[in-house]
Amino acid sequence: MMTALLLCALAAAPAADAHQLAARVQATYERTHDLESRFVQTYTYATFGRSQVSRGVLEVKKPGKMRWQYEEPARKTVVVNGSRLVQYEPEANQAYVDEHFDASAMSAAVAFLLGKGKLEKEFEPSLGEGGELILTPRRGDGRVARIGLRLDEAGDVIATRVVDGSGNVNEVRFEGVRRNVGLKDSDFELRLPKDVQRIAPPAR
Repeated sequence: MMTALLLCALAAAPAADAHQLAARVQATYERTHDLESRFVQTYTYATFGRSQVSRGVLEVKKPGKMRWQYEEPARKTVVVNGSRLVQYEPEANQAYVDEHFDASAMSAAVAFLLGKGKLEKEFEPSLGEGGELILTPRRGDGRVARIGLRLDEAGDVIATRVVDGSGNVNEVRFEGVRRNVGLKDSDFELRLPKDVQRIAPPAR
């Protein structure tokens, strides 16, 4: 009887640890008003078996503001400011503007940075290799099959890995994260050149 109880306790331990870890991550980002970080993004296409590596700077401010400043392999700026999304590619002098952007359509791996939703409400947590926090959607979502969060000793997210329903993998590694630095609202206002070519968002 004691052996059976011990085995049950050992089996339940990883799940409990995963829930605690998810709560720790949630608490950290609820205390974060803004952050900035360098990032390295590796996107692997399942169909073609190839990867693209991008680098740049990420800035986030609650509520609902995010700016990805890509530097390599080509310059590009992606800004989310509430319901407005702008993607500007200076080398092509073109911009995609969506005035009715739904932030819930963003990758859940970064949406929680904006204070959107609760991890444990939307995902079932478990532990992966090396203590990685694995988040599996509680409801089917073709955009996200699972998410992996790699944490440092303080419990801060230092890398995210999102696998979508097609097997594509989007990995983002954060470097030199700084929190609550006092970013301004104006940092998330992107002024486009007058002669920029605008690409219309798809019809809804």
